[in-house]
Amino acid sequence: MTRYAIGIDFGTQSGRAVLVSLADGKEISDHVTPYRHGVIDTVLPHSATELGHEWALQHPADYLEVIKHSVPAVLRQSGIDPNLVIGIGIDFTACTILPVDKRLQPLCFREEFKDHPHSYVKLWKHHAAQHKANKINEMAKRRGEAFLSRYGGKISSEWMIAKVWQVLDEAPDIYDLTDQFVEAADWVVSQLTGKLLRNSCTAGYKAIWHKQDGYPGKEFFRALDPRLENLTATKLRGEVVPLGTKAGGLTKEMAQLTGLPEGIAVAAGNVDAHAAVPAVGVVQPGKMVMVMGTSICHMLLGTVEKEVEGMCGVVEDGIIPGYYGYEAGQSAVGDIFEWYVEEAMPAYVQQAVQDQGLEIHQYLEQKAAAYRPGESGLLALDWWNGNRSVLVDTELGGLLLGMTLQTKPEEIYRALLEATAFGTRTIVEAFQQNGIEVHELYACGGLPRKNRLLLQIYADITNLPIKVAESKHTPALGAAMFAAVAAGKEAGGYDTIMEAAGFMARVKAEVILPIPENVAVYDKLYEEYKRLHDYFGRGDNDVMKRLKSLRTFAGV
Repeated sequence: MTRYAIGIDFGTQSGRAVLVSLADGKEISDHVTPYRHGVIDTVLPHSATELGHEWALQHPADYLEVIKHSVPAVLRQSGIDPNLVIGIGIDFTACTILPVDKRLQPLCFREEFKDHPHSYVKLWKHHAAQHKANKINEMAKRRGEAFLSRYGGKISSEWMIAKVWQVLDEAPDIYDLTDQFVEAADWVVSQLTGKLLRNSCTAGYKAIWHKQDGYPGKEFFRALDPRLENLTATKLRGEVVPLGTKAGGLTKEMAQLTGLPEGIAVAAGNVDAHAAVPAVGVVQPGKMVMVMGTSICHMLLGTVEKEVEGMCGVVEDGIIPGYYGYEAGQSAVGDIFEWYVEEAMPAYVQQAVQDQGLEIHQYLEQKAAAYRPGESGLLALDWWNGNRSVLVDTELGGLLLGMTLQTKPEEIYRALLEATAFGTRTIVEAFQQNGIEVHELYACGGLPRKNRLLLQIYADITNLPIKVAESKHTPALGAAMFAAVAAGKEAGGYDTIMEAAGFMARVKAEVILPIPENVAVYDKLYEEYKRLHDYFGRGDNDVMKRLKSLRTFAGV
C-alpha cells in the first residue's frame, strides 16, 4: 500500500504544504497559507513602532497558522487515510532567526515585548545588521580566521551572528532574556516535536558552524565583543544533527491540530534551496540547481572543499551526504521584476493588459520576446537588493544604462531579465574558475513555471542547458523526501536521500538549450556587464554607497 509524506515549505510571503506519494514523488495535493502579517518592514503589527531602514521581520504565529490550515487542507483534498502518512518535513528561507525563552516561546509572544522590534523574527533579507557583518569580516581577516575562506571571504548581514550581535548592541534587555537564538526552521520543528535540535544545514551555511571544527572559538567572539565570548555555549547551544535525522515524533497536540497520527517521524529542518536539490534528482557534482523566486539560490555538489569568491558557504554533508555542498545566490530576482511592474509601469500598458485579459508579466514577456539580444541597447546591474554573490555587499544598488526617449517598457523588462542571468553567469564562472564543475543547470521555483523567455535567456547567457523541475513546489517535495528518510524503510520510507531521489525526483522531459547566435551576442554584452560590475562593485566608484549614506543622513 502506498505511503505518503508531507513537506512544508516556509517562504517569504507564505507557507505551502504538499502531500507526496513516496512511490513516485507525485504531488497528491497542496495548499498555500499566506502569512497574515506578511513581511514586516515599516511598522510593527498592532503597534505604532516604526522600523528602521533595511529591516525585515516576520511574526512566528504565521508559521503555526500554516501548519494549522495547510496540513489539514492537503489531507482533506486528497481524501487519503491519514494513517498512511509516515512523516513530515519542513524547509525554510534562511537565515531567519528568532529569540526564544526557556519554554521555546518567541519573546514577541509576550505582551511586554510586542512593541519591541528585536523580539520578532528577523527574516533572511533583514539587512540592518550590515555594520555588524562588516566588523565580523574585518576582525576575521585581522585574526586570520580559517573559517572566512569557507564563506567566500565574507560573512553576510543576512546570517546568524551579525543579527544576534545587532540584538545585543541595540536591545541588551532582549538579548539577556533570550535563552536561545534559533533558526525558524528549527523552531517550527520544535513546535511539532516538543524538542529543539539544530539542523546542520542552517548551522553550517548561516551560523559559521563546521562539522569538524564546530563554531569559531571563544577568542574570536571575545575579540568582536567581550559580551559575545560565550555565545555559542549559551545562546547557540544544542545538538547539531544531519539532514534526514528524525528530530522526534509528532506530539499529541500537533496530531490533534493537523489530523495526522501522533508519533509519526518529523525530520530535522532544512533550507528551502538545499531541500530542492535532491527533489530534482541532483545527487552528484557538475549540476547547478537554481531555486528561482524572489531571489535565487545556486546549489552545487563537490568532492573537495575549495574556496570560491563570494560563495555563501561550503558545508560538508550540507546538501547531500558524502559531498561538500556549495551555495551562492542573488538577493533579488523575481523581486526586481515585481518592483518594475508595481512601481514603473505606464498606464497604457496597464490598459493593454486589461484589454487583452493577460497577467502583466505575460504581456511583458510576449513583448520582450520579440527583441533580439542586444537590440534594446540597454544593460542593467541586478543589485536592487544588494549583491549576495560574488561581491557579498548589501550596500550596492541597481543600475539601468542606455535608455533613450524611445525606450519601451518591454525593453526595460527584458534588460532586467538579462541582468539577473548575467549575475548567475558571474556565479557559474566563479565556481568554474576554482575547479568546481558546472555542466548543466536545473531550474525550480515559481519563476521557471511562469516565464519561458527567462529560461531561454539564462540558457543563452550561461551557454548551458537547463532542465526544469516537474514539481510545482520543489523545496516542499524535497522536505517530504527527507521526511521519508527520517521515517526509514521499515515505516515505508527510505534509508538514504539518494534512494529517495531515485524514486521521487521529477524533472520535465524538455531541456532548454542555448541558441548559438544568441550566445555570441550575449558574450559581448556580458563583457560590458562585467566592466560595470567591477567598476561599481569592487571599489573603483562607490557612488552607490555614497548615495545610501546621504539617504541615511537625510533621515530616510
